[in-house]
Amino acid sequence: MLPHRSAVIVREPRASERTWITERLHGWWGSTLIVTARGSWETTQLPALVAVDEDELAGVATFEISDAACQLVTLNAARPGRGVGSALLAAVANHAGAVGCERLWLTTTNDNLGALRFYQRRGLRITAVHRGSVDAARAIKPTIPLVGDHQIELGDELELELRLDSRR
Repeated sequence: MLPHRSAVIVREPRASERTWITERLHGWWGSTLIVTARGSWETTQLPALVAVDEDELAGVATFEISDAACQLVTLNAARPGRGVGSALLAAVANHAGAVGCERLWLTTTNDNLGALRFYQRRGLRITAVHRGSVDAARAIKPTIPLVGDHQIELGDELELELRLDSRR
């Protein structure tokens, strides 16, 4: 018999959960500062949604809404493969659509094959490649490594987008 799994619940974080969010973001990203081709964000200052799985905090997404678009800045699950990332992505997309955004977009690095697979399987499309942007970001955030996942040299960012206006 398979173990019973409760559904993942996504909600706004409570004030008491801010420390958990900060610690996890720092652990996942090496800092709470995210730097991309389009700018930099202090993730602890962004709107966020948390996922709760089996009564434990299981993931967090941070995002920014501007000009009828929602940029997903971070999306992380404490234990991948349990539906946490999917639930967070759907919740951010639903929130963005509800406040009038026409698109949800994000960037990821060229080495992040898992993220590229994850997002494309959920309907996001690659819309741009920013060549050399990671090299430029490294000047602002020197902790960005030279080599990433799968021993792939980090140099570029890929932009992905989900059109929300077509989902209405």
